[in-house]
Amino acid sequence: MEKMIAYCGIYCGACEAYLATQADDEATKLTLLEKWRAEYDSPNMTLVDVTCDGCTSDGRLGGYCPECPIHACGRDKGVENCAYCAEYEGCQTLQAFIGGIPEALNNLEAIRAGL
Repeated sequence: MEKMIAYCGIYCGACEAYLATQADDEATKLTLLEKWRAEYDSPNMTLVDVTCDGCTSDGRLGGYCPECPIHACGRDKGVENCAYCAEYEGCQTLQAFIGGIPEALNNLEAIRAGL
């Protein structure tokens, strides 16, 4: 099975919410919910926020993904992820986001190198 790379380049298979959702592990999701409530100072988070089928899936999206402008743009453009976008090089939204996430940048660059 191919790695699910989010529009922004993050590997979904490394996300705790994605892993717990795919394993149908409600106990882990509850633990993660408490962790994220504290970590993100978001006491109103619910189980929906830690339930995710992956950024590029047609399923449930957890965390920030439903409101992420990179996710919305990728969906609108119908690309597999940002590496496939014709505007990749000049996209300020993407560049601002992945600047602090070297793994995401490496994933997108590796995909682009194979195109």
